[in-house]
Amino acid sequence: MLLVIIDSYEFGRIVIRGKEFRSDVIVDEEGVEANWWRKEGHSLQVDDLDAILRKHPKTLIVGTGHSGILEVEPEVIRVLELSGIELIVKRTREACEELNRRAGSKGVVAALHLTC
Repeated sequence: MLLVIIDSYEFGRIVIRGKEFRSDVIVDEEGVEANWWRKEGHSLQVDDLDAILRKHPKTLIVGTGHSGILEVEPEVIRVLELSGIELIVKRTREACEELNRRAGSKGVVAALHLTC
């Protein structure tokens, strides 16, 4: 069950249950994985999903950054659809709000880009 709650988010900084992070994160039922890096900084590609797909999520929330610069490549959308994973793509502030709304849900993973 997803118990993680986003306390606050601002450009380049997120606080999750009182702990501050200044790098992109993956958030799931088990907690927070800091320093999430992608093969190409502002492009989410299938290769970037390995750690996420191993968690077997029902839903993936992608935070595309403060200004929405991170792009989700079409192949990612296709792979998630074929895997039966719901994809929600929003600017990071709205993605954090969505994640908080789903607190208590099972199978939710969020990948959050904190800048741009």
